[in-house]
Amino acid sequence: MTAPPSTPPASGRGVRSALAEAAADIAAISQTPRLDAELLMAHALGMSREALLLSHLDAPEPAAFAPLLARRLRHEPIAYIAGTRAFWTIELAVGPGVLVPRADSETLLEAAVDHFRKRPPATILDLGTGPGTLLLAALDHWPEAHGLGIDSSEKALDYAEMNAIDLEMDERARFELGDWATGLAGQFDLILTNPPYISTTETLPEEVRAHEPDVALFAGPDGLADYRIIAPQLRALLAPDGAAILEIGSTQAAPVTALLEAEGLAVTLRHDLGGNPRALIAMRRT
Repeated sequence: MTAPPSTPPASGRGVRSALAEAAADIAAISQTPRLDAELLMAHALGMSREALLLSHLDAPEPAAFAPLLARRLRHEPIAYIAGTRAFWTIELAVGPGVLVPRADSETLLEAAVDHFRKRPPATILDLGTGPGTLLLAALDHWPEAHGLGIDSSEKALDYAEMNAIDLEMDERARFELGDWATGLAGQFDLILTNPPYISTTETLPEEVRAHEPDVALFAGPDGLADYRIIAPQLRALLAPDGAAILEIGSTQAAPVTALLEAEGLAVTLRHDLGGNPRALIAMRRT
């Protein structure tokens, strides 16, 4: 992690007390106030959260902490402030205009690992790749695989390409501007996608609504608009014995399953760690 340009001590207060006061302030806007405060402090000190907790709680508060805290109190996502987000086994650069990776999306990787337990996928497609989230995590797990990430956002693809370089995967990952799989040829062992699935009538937390890109969140009045585009594209793109794994909202298992089954795909459901329906695994019917 790169330290802010200048981190002199602030006057009169130590890290321990600064964290306690910051967590109390953040509690008004976040369900994880202490974690948020620790991540901001670690970033201000230019170190990992683990290093902060192990050896720097009695250090002086750095001057860089207060402006970071002010940004968080304006509902800016921690990932945008720090510029990075941990996901699966990798860390990704993220920023304004890019969807912040969520831990729930790791359910797709868990499902993929289980599906390909006997043989690794050689080719991977990530539809709506964002900053390369699912593709680069999958490539990190299967170091012999190659993959393609598609996104309609040039900004997202800039982050994806930067992340591939930082993770030394740029020779195995390529990225293209596109509208889901429109015009895409070829077949893939594994297709991953986390499309927008939030209804335009739904109310979101301020840090999501005001900061993350609408195009990566909302999918029409019922949240299914993009699934209606993706479902008919999958069968032709799936290699024999391949799998397409789609993230869904917690209430969308039945309607998205119906869309996939209408395209001749066999579908199974995967729940996340919270017990919520989170991913659908679609395969060609035998």
